[in-house]
Amino acid sequence: MTFPWTLPAGPFGDRLSGYRLERDGLGRSAASVFRLEGEGLSALYLKVELAGTFGEIADEAARLGWLKAAGLPCPDVIAEQSDGERNWLLIGALPGADLASASTLTPLVRVELLAAALLDLHRLPIASCPFDHRLENRVAVAKARMQAGIVDETDFDAARLGQSAAALFAELLRTRPIDEDLVVTHGDACLPNFITAEERFSGYIDCSRLGVADRYQDIALACRSIAHNFGEALLQPFLDRYGLTAPEPARLDYYQLLDEFF
Repeated sequence: MTFPWTLPAGPFGDRLSGYRLERDGLGRSAASVFRLEGEGLSALYLKVELAGTFGEIADEAARLGWLKAAGLPCPDVIAEQSDGERNWLLIGALPGADLASASTLTPLVRVELLAAALLDLHRLPIASCPFDHRLENRVAVAKARMQAGIVDETDFDAARLGQSAAALFAELLRTRPIDEDLVVTHGDACLPNFITAEERFSGYIDCSRLGVADRYQDIALACRSIAHNFGEALLQPFLDRYGLTAPEPARLDYYQLLDEFF
């Protein structure tokens, strides 16, 4: 496969010599994602998105740098660039497979790895994290995305299909929790965004939404992902391993609702 656009001058053209690329269709990122491999070369990932108000590549680069400095495993940022039309991010590939695809492990082992990875992230001191995703900020971004017409109403969860973004936003305001249990969250804690190798957790990926938020931001999306991939029977083992044996259904529903806007 050849590149569908001209690479920017500088580190990208130099760094990608000898690589072949294959589009990676896993995940829901608005960016185009490509896996790059070459004989005798370390695997890389290239992300490309149109430049604009709601781009996430710069956010991801900043968060990967912070997460790495915090001592948690994630891809290395090799190069980041924007040419005004597109934003580009080149990162290293982590060893192993994502938790949705790691078929050599049982589903139970995979949900326990997810719970442990979230615990490690949630134990980081929030004072050290510069990325603020409290509801005041995230609801404002959700509103801006709705007003810009980029909320995909055809991709709502089954229970909300057929409703408008405006109707869901009104519900988001009406049911907003009065408090937040703040931790450093991944922001998109679905199984494909956590990597395992040799039966151990090897790192966090797709971190553009990482920030300080209620822990239910992660718990809600993790539960939805587990139910979708493995069935609801594994929700309790996940919650038990995390240490939240009796979650609040209203908070789970709220943060799944919020995610409809992203």
